Amino acid sequence: MENLAANYVARAEIWLCITTIMYFLMNGAQIFETLVFVPKWTESPPENFKLLQDGNGVSLKIFWIVLHSLHEITFILAIIFCWKIEPVRNWLLILLAVHIGVRVWTLSYFAPNIIDFQKVAENPALAKNLVQRTSAWQTLNYLRVAIFIAVSFGFIPLCVKILSLRP
Repeated sequence: MENLAANYVARAEIWLCITTIMYFLMNGAQIFETLVFVPKWTESPPENFKLLQDGNGVSLKIFWIVLHSLHEITFILAIIFCWKIEPVRNWLLILLAVHIGVRVWTLSYFAPNIIDFQKVAENPALAKNLVQRTSAWQTLNYLRVAIFIAVSFGFIPLCVKILSLRP
């Protein structure tokens, strides 16, 4: 690895630490939501789906859009500022690929189902296979959150690596 300037390593360290902290904050919110909120609305569909409605329930849409957006900006900045540190860069790219894969899964499965569940709250006549669908959503959500947690722990050795580069 080439000789890196102290200020380059310092900036890389700052952005990597910021994105790591953001990822852990995001996971804390996901764990809370998974353990507290999800069991409430999946408990007795469609009666508890009203908890999902914007304006009537606990709308988490804005919260998640803002949190994921901030995190993904810091993630990209960490990659940019760590680019010259090959082992860190390469692992960040792998973690980003996993993260993007789970985000695509979220946007293609989890979000559309939540939207459908919100529609059922407004019009119970739309209800079809709710117990099965909510159960599958909840089970797959455990897997999704576990993958996000694994990614967050993947940042720790990268932070250690960056710290070891300090002059």
